[in-house]
Amino acid sequence: MTLGPLAARLGQALFVLWAAFSLSFVILYALPSDPVSIMLSQSGEMSAVDQAQVAALKARYHLDQPLPVQYASALWQAVRLDLGTSIQSGKSVLGMLAAALPATAALSLAALLIALPLGVGIALLASLSRRRSVRSALLAAPAVGVSLPTFWVGLLLLQGLSFKLHLLPAMGNQGLASLVLPALTLAIPTAAMIAQVLARSIANVSHQPFIDALRSKGVGRLRLLLVHVLHNAAIPLLTLSGSLIGNLLAGAVVTETVFSRDGIGRLAQGAVSSQDIPVVQGVVLLAAALYILTNLLVDLVYPLLDPRLSARPRA
Repeated sequence: MTLGPLAARLGQALFVLWAAFSLSFVILYALPSDPVSIMLSQSGEMSAVDQAQVAALKARYHLDQPLPVQYASALWQAVRLDLGTSIQSGKSVLGMLAAALPATAALSLAALLIALPLGVGIALLASLSRRRSVRSALLAAPAVGVSLPTFWVGLLLLQGLSFKLHLLPAMGNQGLASLVLPALTLAIPTAAMIAQVLARSIANVSHQPFIDALRSKGVGRLRLLLVHVLHNAAIPLLTLSGSLIGNLLAGAVVTETVFSRDGIGRLAQGAVSSQDIPVVQGVVLLAAALYILTNLLVDLVYPLLDPRLSARPRA
């Protein structure tokens, strides 16, 4: 990637971060309540605190200032990589994110390690199968997997593998065993997305003229698929990686709540319910940064898969 396109992509990345920050700020401040009132009501102190004390708490967290002033102050802090402190706990937002990120990263990585071979396997089996009924069933399975709600999949796995068969723990972050059910819950829709995109891409590449030429030269069906077709069919799957990261983070919110796991998802769920604005914005910025980083890495890997793509910008 040359200097010009790289600068353009960095400019786009900064714009996406600013837009994510601004949108989350506007949405949170548009909600009818405020974080101080929620904090006091949750602690049971709201009835015992007079309005002067409430006003003092709002002044402490700068919630009594005009909205543009609050926005400018929060944006300037974010530019300096200072995400502030949690209104509910008083802890550093960066510290809270750093503490929660490893658990979510482990969950997302485990889900991806399950989903990738599962999705690729379904797409390859559908492409290799000579029986139309089997191929149709394999191609229909991803659509079903994508449509399944994450919380419903998690509850089914809990009911079957934990509560009935007692094979795996139902909740917590202790050990690898506690990671299996949440990872499977996240892996099923992710594998379905991978299988859908890859199967469609394999079908398109299989009808290309160079594949017909190789087939006419007597290249075996399995070698043709694994060596020549899959290499070119992987390009749309690489494009999907940004969406996969977003889906894994979004699914983590539900999965970590269902399985009572500590992590970014559960942190975000608690922060949204209590309108803990600094924490919510920290989570939003982290998710946006991961999405941007993934897409920048994809742009760097693209020419390795197809050198022709380095000569023109990706659509």
